[in-house]
Amino acid sequence: MSPRALRRSAAVTALVASAVAAGLLAVPQSAAADEIRVHDIQGGTRVSPLAGQQVNDVPGTVTAVRAFGSARGFWIQDTRPDNDPATSEGVFVYTGSTTPQVAVGDAVTVSGTVAEYYPGGADAGLQSVTQITKAAWTVKTSDNALPAAFALKPSTVPNRYAPDAGGGSIEGLRLRPGSYALDRYESVEGMRVAVHDAPVTGATSEHKELWVTAEPGHNRTARGGVLYPSYRDPNPGRVKVASLIPYAERPFPVANVGDELTGTTAGPLDYDNFGGYEIQATELGELTDRGLPREKTRKQSSGELSVATYNVENLSPKTPQAKFDRLASALVANLASPDVVVLEEVQDDNGPTNDAVVSADATLKKLTDAIAAAGGPAYQWRQIDPADDQDGGQPGGNIRVAFLFNPERVSFTDIPGGDATTPVKVVGDGGKAALSASPGRIDPANPAWRTSRKPLAGQFSFRGHPVFIVANHFNSKGGDQALDSRFQPPTRSSEQQRGEQAKAVNTFVKELLAVDPRADVVVAGDLNDYQFSPALDTLTAGGVLTDLVKQLPRAERYGYVFNGNAQVLDHILTSRHIRRADYDIVHVNAEFADQASDHDPQVVRIRP
Repeated sequence: MSPRALRRSAAVTALVASAVAAGLLAVPQSAAADEIRVHDIQGGTRVSPLAGQQVNDVPGTVTAVRAFGSARGFWIQDTRPDNDPATSEGVFVYTGSTTPQVAVGDAVTVSGTVAEYYPGGADAGLQSVTQITKAAWTVKTSDNALPAAFALKPSTVPNRYAPDAGGGSIEGLRLRPGSYALDRYESVEGMRVAVHDAPVTGATSEHKELWVTAEPGHNRTARGGVLYPSYRDPNPGRVKVASLIPYAERPFPVANVGDELTGTTAGPLDYDNFGGYEIQATELGELTDRGLPREKTRKQSSGELSVATYNVENLSPKTPQAKFDRLASALVANLASPDVVVLEEVQDDNGPTNDAVVSADATLKKLTDAIAAAGGPAYQWRQIDPADDQDGGQPGGNIRVAFLFNPERVSFTDIPGGDATTPVKVVGDGGKAALSASPGRIDPANPAWRTSRKPLAGQFSFRGHPVFIVANHFNSKGGDQALDSRFQPPTRSSEQQRGEQAKAVNTFVKELLAVDPRADVVVAGDLNDYQFSPALDTLTAGGVLTDLVKQLPRAERYGYVFNGNAQVLDHILTSRHIRRADYDIVHVNAEFADQASDHDPQVVRIRP
């Protein structure tokens, strides 16, 4: 090398050394220039820069082993991390249905193909998990210490949830773990993470999973959960917990919302298609039972009409008697035997058997018999059988809405003419509003109700005053992109149909009020949407209805828990003439591991 070249090389070396000393340039800690380490595989975005490529002799320490199911494998973590907070130091080694012959604490080198696994398939819209597949490995040493777990807590999980890509994919964006919660979780994908003294925000499911929050003070409900208050704040601290500990060694805790996993819960951070980021726990905190009670509401007075709504979740004669008994007990003891009950998800008389049966009399008789046996009133019912296989829900089940009512307290005004396809109309009767058919279906031919339950209008009389009640079950959120989708913000495609359904019901209520502005109208049911949603804005447009959930204290606005978020799907709304409405969401199901339904019932007491 010439003297001039030597001087130039020395100058470059000095410049690099100065940049490193100033922290402006990170030096990779790989042992050799051609050595691939875990952080090289993970990269600084959600998709590995080495996806589809063969890697050889990637070093790491085994932190956990999944030895069950069809997605077996083990996690490794590099004990020599780089200086980039965006690159994870952990990765899953997938072995399929083969149990890997490794142990926690083994130092290994792994060779295989880098792949991105999309839970639910690439079309599901979820994020991917970086894996090493077709793997072979060599155990170098055993009983090595594990790297310290990354603590998930308010100081490490940002309050902003996800970067905004205008509805597009965030996969190509460089991770900013100090700015967005989803980026933080992705930056530690496959690594050991931990939560400490974690409040339970989603009860233990049948799949032996629960939800906790890493941000204990954020959006807490009155009973210890976390409230979903708006699209802008889906509670970034929520994380799911599953267990890799053998059940015989440590049964999975049966927890309710408000309980706590006291101490440390730790394990590699995974991602799945039923709830996003999940700690695969190799260490579980101790369950602290906070003794969450099932609520009871007060009994209506003689001058109050009580109207409840309850989604009974695919109820049919094939449902075990125990569920009928529990639903009955809740209606009698917890809801104080409401005068009228709006029911959703009542199936036909042979449940999911897919044949021509559409009648639900056997279902409703079995429920009302159970209520009477529990000490409740001798409820009667009214409903309209749907056309076979036209109302969505479980195939063959023919779910529908229905009314129960206590004839000792309130009478039903039967007006013939209602059937599956005939629309109910508003008619004038001496300056008062009435229905052309009671019960009657609202605008059943409207495309808004395609493969969805049609609302049922009924005319009741309480102490000589007419009351109009509309039972509803709007279309589900099926097809919407998940909160943790790789598309941000996620598309809520199901909203459009609910918006059209809300418009149809709003129009019907306006027609009632046009005939009689002082008409007492109650709209109730499972609307499958939030109090801040466009559908509810449409339903209340023009001030014709008040959504009563908005009158509750903020911390009490929920009756359903999904993926650790306490939220509103069921509603009771009242017309403007009803000025004294005492409304209550009665928490008996959604927060508990042991449920008769996944929805909490609601009740309103009014004075027509």
